[in-house]
Amino acid sequence: MDIAGLSAIQKYAAAKPATEPDEGAGATGSARAAFQDFASTLAHAEQSAKAAMVGDADPHALVTALAQTELVVETAVTVRNKVVEAYQEILRMPV
Repeated sequence: MDIAGLSAIQKYAAAKPATEPDEGAGATGSARAAFQDFASTLAHAEQSAKAAMVGDADPHALVTALAQTELVVETAVTVRNKVVEAYQEILRMPV
């Protein structure tokens, strides 16, 4: 794993509060929760940006929302890159 990817994942994990794992949810439930968290973080940042454009938001809240969005996007890109890398590795396997 590259340093930038590891750093992005660690920063995102540190920025989000720890929650109890869902009993019996498995990998599908975890993936669904991660995607929902990703979508809600992006929606929150978009709402903060809109509020800042009309002058209704605190600049500190906007910067915080944008920083969280950056971490989420970096994490998503890192995960995507790892999935593509694993898929390419599978394709190279002899049958």
